Amino acid sequence: MADALSQFSRHLASTIEAASRAVVAVHGRGRIPASGIIWEPGLVVTAEETVERDTDLALTLPDGRRVEATLAGRDASTDIAVLRFEGEAPAIAPAIASDLRPGHLAAAVGRSHGDIIAALGIVSLAGAAWHSSHGGKIDAELRFDLRLAMTAEGGALVTAGGELIGMAVHGPRRRVLAIPAATISRVVQTIKDKGHVARGYLGVSLQSVPLPHRDGEQRRRAAMVVTIDPAGPAQAAGLLQGDILVAMDGEPVSGVRGIYQRLGPDSVGRKISVELVRAGVPTTAQVTIAARSHG
Repeated sequence: MADALSQFSRHLASTIEAASRAVVAVHGRGRIPASGIIWEPGLVVTAEETVERDTDLALTLPDGRRVEATLAGRDASTDIAVLRFEGEAPAIAPAIASDLRPGHLAAAVGRSHGDIIAALGIVSLAGAAWHSSHGGKIDAELRFDLRLAMTAEGGALVTAGGELIGMAVHGPRRRVLAIPAATISRVVQTIKDKGHVARGYLGVSLQSVPLPHRDGEQRRRAAMVVTIDPAGPAQAAGLLQGDILVAMDGEPVSGVRGIYQRLGPDSVGRKISVELVRAGVPTTAQVTIAARSHG
């Protein structure tokens, strides 16, 4: 038994060492760095929320060199930022993990300045695709029971066999989540092609409100228009302050988050039917979704 544990321990250490060859420290906030993954030669992905500035960025590479980096683009809706750097460093190239189930072992691999840091845990949830609170599509809902240091956020999550799961990030209530490799690949390609990820824009600020209901009906929430951008699509469609949005293209909304989740890249340029209640009277408006400014 002891020999089997020692063998597994050596295997796990080798797995983490192999993954760390493409994990860097990212200097994009205060004194505490985050981590990042060399996704392609000259490109690093990291957690968007850890890149607090657009300039004066740097990386500590696996060989200890510190190099300057520039921001290629960011997408807050999927928590992905892409950085460019000059110099030779190996990109991550393991097989992509599939068929993850609760109980599978997983290791988070980061870099604190020049040192490798790691944490071991298990997959606690492996679910279907979902949308973040900002409307970004995440290709799988993956949660982990492990302790993720601040400096390891943005680093790699790998299986015990060395397969890449994705990027480790802190979610709500400090839960550890993965941004799956499939999501990263999609966002990186979009940023390479366009420099940004388009998001839909209604041109309103909203407040979640309860809808009146009859006895026996399920309670649900809608979204009330609080302010309107005078140059935005909602204004052009005739929406007014105080309107309560209850459905979009026939699908009920469930508060503010339910609306923002529908404003992904595919929504830009679409004309949608918005069902609303104005001064107690149901009505409908046709709104053409614009692209949110990324400047």
